[in-house]
Parts: sequence; C-alpha cells; structure tokens
Amino acid sequence: MIKKQENKKIRKLNKDCVFCKIISGDIPSYKIYEDYNALAFLDIGPVNYGHTLVITKKHFDSLEDTPKEDLCEVIKIVKKIGKAIKRGLRVQGYNVMMNNGHVAGQVVPHIHFHLVPRLAGDKLKLWTQGKYGKGEAEAILNKITKNL
Repeated sequence: MIKKQENKKIRKLNKDCVFCKIISGDIPSYKIYEDYNALAFLDIGPVNYGHTLVITKKHFDSLEDTPKEDLCEVIKIVKKIGKAIKRGLRVQGYNVMMNNGHVAGQVVPHIHFHLVPRLAGDKLKLWTQGKYGKGEAEAILNKITKNL
C-alpha cells in the first residue's frame, strides 16, 4: 500500500523536484524508513525486488553540493536499510550505487543512493573494466590530485 508522506519540519525543498514532492507528501511512495534527515522508499522501477532509494530530506542536486553533515546522516541510513534488505529479503548482498550528474545516469537531480538486492544468478552485470596504457595512470593521477 502506498502511504502518503507526513509533512514534518522540512527545510530546503525544491518545488520542481519529484523527490521533494515525495518528501512533502504530494506524491505517494512505499516508505521504508523516515527520520528528520533522510527518507528511504521502494524504487517504482526496481532493478530487483526490494530496490530502495535513500534520499536526503533537504534538496541537494549532487554529491558535491551536499554538506558533509547531511552526507554522513544519509549514509548511516544507507547502512541501516542495507542490513534490513539482507535480513528481510534473505539476500546475500546488495549494490549501493549513486549516479552523480546527468552524464553518469542521474535522472532525478536530488542526491540519492540506490540499494539493489542481489541474488545469485540474477544476471545483473557490473560495468566492463579497461586498462591504462603506459604512462596514462600517472597522468590521470596528477590531474586528480592537483584538484584536491
């Protein structure tokens, strides 16, 4: 049964964001967990049954936009929900994924984590891996570390 979210003290919502509309109760969801900082609910387009989204209750477009305090609070909930998925669905593992930016597959510009239960033989594939050519790893390393 889809439950309409309770409208509690919520800060920083974006009226055009579908996740903010779920937080405010304007859009119903299958809510798994809610506290002051985070909300977890079933994804309406699950990769596997139990595919859950964990979102911040404040609107932040990306990982870089999210203050570390908010990020720490939401990742605690990711861990809590992950344990519940393993126990409740009797799965041996799950993937935690976060698409950051449109080009990375982020469809809703509101920071969120996907928890996808994994089953032996579920045929979900991880991305393909490549290799660095001679000197490429060092060049990439330098580009990244110069911007820390």
